[in-house]
Amino acid sequence: MPAIRTLGPRADRAHRKGRMAAAAALPLLALTLSACGYGSESGKDDSGKAKIAAGARKIDGLDQVKIGYFPNLTHGTALVGDQEGLFQQELGATKATYSQFNAGPSAIEALNSKSVDISWIGPSPAINGYARSDGENLRIIGGSASGGVKLVVNPEKVKSLGDVKGKKIATPQLGNTQDVAFLNWIKGKGWKVDAQSGKGDVSVVRTDNKITPDAYRSGSIDGAWVPEPTASKLVSEGAKVLLDEADLWPDKKFVITNIVVRQQFLKDHPKVVEAVLRGAVKTNQFIEDNPEKAKAAANAKLKQHSGKELPAKVIDPAWKSIRFTNDPLAATLDSEAEHAVQAGLLDQPDLKGIYDLRPLNKVLKTAGEPAVEDAGLGVK
Repeated sequence: MPAIRTLGPRADRAHRKGRMAAAAALPLLALTLSACGYGSESGKDDSGKAKIAAGARKIDGLDQVKIGYFPNLTHGTALVGDQEGLFQQELGATKATYSQFNAGPSAIEALNSKSVDISWIGPSPAINGYARSDGENLRIIGGSASGGVKLVVNPEKVKSLGDVKGKKIATPQLGNTQDVAFLNWIKGKGWKVDAQSGKGDVSVVRTDNKITPDAYRSGSIDGAWVPEPTASKLVSEGAKVLLDEADLWPDKKFVITNIVVRQQFLKDHPKVVEAVLRGAVKTNQFIEDNPEKAKAAANAKLKQHSGKELPAKVIDPAWKSIRFTNDPLAATLDSEAEHAVQAGLLDQPDLKGIYDLRPLNKVLKTAGEPAVEDAGLGVK
């Protein structure tokens, strides 16, 4: 894999606008909506230990804040914070309501439609959501997780990295974060693959994470480049970890989950945003101080959403491979955008202004924690 680099000079805004129509047509940007519209909204009274304390007051008089996340382990901060009631503790009488999503584009659509105010989301949909709105809709306001992505393979068919050539490898979705990473890795090997069709020296098979284990068992794929817990589910089926994506990044750190907010919501309700960020920072500290209890809380919330919890042989290795962090690792998001451009899945975006880390750094300062950086991509 070639050395990871940051983006070069950005295309000017007028030129980028002219190219956005073509970018919007990419399947990368297609909306994947669930049967419930923008996602499966949780019930009103199912948020674990969340209770509104007697005498609590609404922040800025706001009745509720609508929070979105994915029911998977790379969104563990949201899972644990929801289950343990840590966001609600910071929000007083402003009610935290939650919606769950199966894909990044549906979470972006929910932000666009104001069905969600704040959401946990992966870097690729954040980049695309920002670019599609010409920088007018979302801002990344914090980090959440790093790592937890692996290339796992059938050890009978793939014994080395070189053996991946000619094989069928699954990624979750055309243009999603793992798909872009795998295409970039393939390019680094000197192999050729058409990004749109997935055909070439490697067959890239876009497969929903929910059915990837079935595809592996049936033999229709030889492996997968996937996030946790899908990677550990495949290992439990006999697959072998061939590569941990963290090994490809400086210091083994790369963004897998961010926190984003609607720009108008941030402008209108900055104190509510700060409260949610305080909840996120306290949740990450809770995870660090109580890893087993936090893992159990995440699993309890997953059981609530799916009807069953993850077995120990899946959740134990999966949880260990994810690092929960307040740092958005902005330089790595910049690199991920460049990988999508090089793969032909994205026109050169102007990411300046995608971050507003001022509320988070205010929270971190109060907590006695160091500030985090925006790699020069922050709002002025």
